[in-house]
Amino acid sequence: MTPFITRARLEALLAAGSRQHVVIIGDAMLDVYLRGDVDRISPEAPVPVVRVRDRKLALGGAANVAQNVAALGAGCDLVAVVGDDVAGTTLRHHLDGGGMESRSLVTVARPTTTKTRVMARSQQLVRFDEEDDADLDARDLQRVLEAIAAAMPHATALVFEDYNKGVLVPAVIEGAIRLARERGLPIVVDPKFRNFFAYRGATVFKPNRRELESALGAAVDLEHPAALPDTFGRLGVEHLLLTLGERGMALVSSDGVVHRVPTTAREVYDVVGAGDTVTAYLATMLAAGATALEAAIVANYAAGVEVGKLGAATVSTAEVLDAFDAHHAGLHDATP
Repeated sequence: MTPFITRARLEALLAAGSRQHVVIIGDAMLDVYLRGDVDRISPEAPVPVVRVRDRKLALGGAANVAQNVAALGAGCDLVAVVGDDVAGTTLRHHLDGGGMESRSLVTVARPTTTKTRVMARSQQLVRFDEEDDADLDARDLQRVLEAIAAAMPHATALVFEDYNKGVLVPAVIEGAIRLARERGLPIVVDPKFRNFFAYRGATVFKPNRRELESALGAAVDLEHPAALPDTFGRLGVEHLLLTLGERGMALVSSDGVVHRVPTTAREVYDVVGAGDTVTAYLATMLAAGATALEAAIVANYAAGVEVGKLGAATVSTAEVLDAFDAHHAGLHDATP
């Protein structure tokens, strides 16, 4: 049976979500999109020449999670590192201009992670990354820990958003989880491979299926979940939320119960940023009092909206309600 939430419950959770404050720890990025036309090949090498017509800057990574939390009307603190460079200044301005807090950013002696995508006719031709992904040194690590301690008294939920850029090292993860558990906060994790098993005590652990299978060194059989308790024993988390692409999501609890949440996307235009939207909605809904299943259902509606947009984009509560109405109208129309 498909998991269900009523519109009244959805409205109540979204309204309560606007009163929450989420602390996000992880890797913030600046996304640059160069869009143009290709009408010739370079005489210097067999590569297309892109005549750039438009340049767009956007928040990426943990910063995109922050702006999705802000789109819900909730408050947030983003604990991340930026460089003393133009990209870092731009990222700060985007946060402040979007009603988010830049007070928890830590400036370090490394470049701000920047991903530049060159696009022509809606196709990505190349992406180049400017970054330093080494683990933070001891001095910068201490500054990040101090920023976390300063942010946590405001928090009603905690998010870890890891892109393997050196911020989420074991000391940061363990220290933040300890502070969150002392306050009884829900903890949502979007992990990567370096410290995959360092998040014991998290509420919802959100890898995609490929990441989980790679970390475990074995296939995950959702049709026969008898082996899943061993997985939870290794991870030490309450729930797994596996993103399954066009098949939606699967929420797996530590008792072995599996809930399938099918996709509600009407049109998939660009999947960039969809995972960040899911993470933001999961954390905010849990802080608002949702069960893990309710939070996954709401996040799934938000993801269905996000993939219909170009690039990493935000999703408002009004759009989630519209998606709910459209989905249920479609179900009604499909009923014989």
